Amino acid sequence: MSTAHNKLARVLIVDDHELFRQGIANLVNEQSDMEIVGEAKDGLEAYYRATALKPDLILLDINMPDMDGLEAIKRIRADLPECIVVMLTVHEEDEKLFKSIRAGAKGYVLKNAPSSEFLKMCRQALSGEAALSARLSARILTEFARESDKVDKYQKDVDEGKIDPLTMREKEVLSYASQGMTNREIARHLTLSVHTVKSHIRSILAKLNVDSRYAASDYAKHTDMMS
Repeated sequence: MSTAHNKLARVLIVDDHELFRQGIANLVNEQSDMEIVGEAKDGLEAYYRATALKPDLILLDINMPDMDGLEAIKRIRADLPECIVVMLTVHEEDEKLFKSIRAGAKGYVLKNAPSSEFLKMCRQALSGEAALSARLSARILTEFARESDKVDKYQKDVDEGKIDPLTMREKEVLSYASQGMTNREIARHLTLSVHTVKSHIRSILAKLNVDSRYAASDYAKHTDMMS
């Protein structure tokens, strides 16, 4: 990554293991183009540290207690869309990785990756490139193509009368869910019970043939089903 006027890229490291954070901090601080400006041990602390420090890059563990990386990236990206986030994971089979990419992560880095590869991925992310291995890139393309096929099937089933389209209330619930709101927050905004919101979410997932509110939210952002 080029650093105009010798400006160092400011990095926030988030992981619930102190020794791992220290190891990454030492590695990054040895570089001439990056520096660690803060650390956090969970997703909630990461959010507050990120809003205070406004780092260029956040290295975010995907599995943490209290608030995991998936919830943290949603909050961080909502308030700091210019901040680059790369997920840290023990293995690339974690399904949360796909959800993190949908939420705005620039990629992932394996925790056991060699130092040279780890730094290369960080610099790729900082330069605007995706920090992804070739294998995961292929998997993501396949996954997104499958999701697109599901959207097409939903619309075809609606057109053919096989399933009912989303109701106006379901569209409202999905709209708020797409903004990252919890069921309780949606219930408060729509003056509904949490139980009713959960019922609407189940109906939405069934109609869209998806298994998570994140996938449903992704549909809402990339199709006209909200109109």
